[in-house]
Amino acid sequence: MTGADGEPVVRPGGEDVMGVTHTPVYSVEEAAAVGFVLRLGRALHGYGFSADALEHALQGMADRLGLEAQFFTTPTSIFAAFGPPEQQHTHLIRVFPGDVDLGKLARLDAVSRDVEQGRVGVVEGSARIDAIIALPPLSRPVVRVLAYGVASAAVCRILGGGLNELVVAGLAGLLTGVISLASRRLPHGTHVFELVAAFAVSLLVTCIASIGDLRLSVPTATLGGVIALLPGLTVTVAMTELARRHLAAGTARLSGAFLVFIAIAFGVAVGGEVAQALVGDVRSSAPRRLPEWTLTLALGIAPLAFGVLLRARLRDFPWLWLSSTVGYSAVRLAALSFGPAMAASVGALVVGVLANLYDRRGFGPAAVALVPGVLLLVPGSIGYRSLTSLLDQNVIVGVTAGFTMILTAVAIAAGFLVSSVLVPTRNNSQFKIHNEARGGPGQA
Repeated sequence: MTGADGEPVVRPGGEDVMGVTHTPVYSVEEAAAVGFVLRLGRALHGYGFSADALEHALQGMADRLGLEAQFFTTPTSIFAAFGPPEQQHTHLIRVFPGDVDLGKLARLDAVSRDVEQGRVGVVEGSARIDAIIALPPLSRPVVRVLAYGVASAAVCRILGGGLNELVVAGLAGLLTGVISLASRRLPHGTHVFELVAAFAVSLLVTCIASIGDLRLSVPTATLGGVIALLPGLTVTVAMTELARRHLAAGTARLSGAFLVFIAIAFGVAVGGEVAQALVGDVRSSAPRRLPEWTLTLALGIAPLAFGVLLRARLRDFPWLWLSSTVGYSAVRLAALSFGPAMAASVGALVVGVLANLYDRRGFGPAAVALVPGVLLLVPGSIGYRSLTSLLDQNVIVGVTAGFTMILTAVAIAAGFLVSSVLVPTRNNSQFKIHNEARGGPGQA
């Protein structure tokens, strides 16, 4: 039971008017420990932990604190039950998926490690969590807007765009960044962010394409402009949760990603229609090929831009860059001998092992190295092309692209699962020990 402020309730013993004796729900020490675990769970959920990773983290923390507990998490809620089955006290925390914040995740991980190792008590740990939540964003709004533009231009080059596509995609990315900032200042603005941003990007790119004899690939520039909106990472996380039998969380997350894809595709379609009504029919040309060194440059710049968007700490930027470049290089090398799906699986395996080693060595949570490394692997662009093809009534192309997206997401999830077996993270290792101590099957 929790009070109005979300704190565990400690009821004094005694009898009520009916003569019924009440026993305390928690002792003072237990209440402090439960409060710390609940605070930690809410914070980790809000800053990007998946359902399985969150449950493992909370279970490991509860075991360290001597609490008998069970946890069940979804993308919008956390259920936590403390005590033996016949005397359990259950807490429900309503949460909403937030933006990934690698900086705060790293700080929360440091607090978690300090409490686990006894360097910090649970009361001080709870205070530190509250202080982390209250921290302002690491990057200024102007820097975030610039990061949107740089990420869009860099990814556009990785997708095969030419010089014109890079410039237009960069401008479209800046527009996306401005809309992102504006949506946070409006009531319910984040609910329509993807739709409005996709509409604005499509309108801008199509109108620019109508200028004179400008040679521009409208689909490539538009995809570059909306690349930061695509929920490819969400699809991959959902597939991983489903593979680990977190069916409720995986299904809910996959449904949310599908709705985002629909919103983006619809916004792009409407934006294009409005632009053509304003400037007439627009011809799209194939992009002109750029030198190979520009791809290397784009691969070096993109992780840094994603680091700003993911709010990573400056000290973690080398790890972000390393995981991204190593993962993408692994995919390119594997593609020489295998198909696209197998290559994506190899890339995910390499990134997963690197991220888990980062966690095991105590540098921070695996997500710091995992998320940036996955961003260049995820099948978001394939899903976008699938829906736009379906809207253009190219059913066969759209269905084929959609199947390719699902196959790629499954391949990446398989790579992650294998990496967690080869190099378990700290929380997974603790969860395995916890299960074996209770006589249950160990889980990697």
